[in-house]
Amino acid sequence: MLGLAAGAVWMVAALYAGHATSWLALPFAVVLAWTIRHWVQSPGRYAAVLAALAALLAALYVNVLMAGALVAANMGMGIVDALRTAGAGMLLQLARMGFSAADAGWYLIAAGLAAVLASRPVRRSN
Repeated sequence: MLGLAAGAVWMVAALYAGHATSWLALPFAVVLAWTIRHWVQSPGRYAAVLAALAALLAALYVNVLMAGALVAANMGMGIVDALRTAGAGMLLQLARMGFSAADAGWYLIAAGLAAVLASRPVRRSN
């Protein structure tokens, strides 16, 4: 759920920019890793896997939502109507068509960063 929420917030920023802004995967990965290691899973291997998967899910979700926004804009519909009408298959295909090697690089770096940060122990101040 954290990955989906991050993707939805990321979409708001991406809509203002006009494209998916794949570099934003890094700050969202940091936020997801911090959130997971503090409130979901204690730091370690499982937190690292959860954080990496949440970062990748957020990246997938923002691309699907941006595809839905593109369909909505081109068809003169609201985004919710466009998401329902287009369906998951079409949205995933449109997201895949807009996917580049640079995007993949940003998303993999973000997943690695999230994993590293989530696996580190929480420092306690004295």
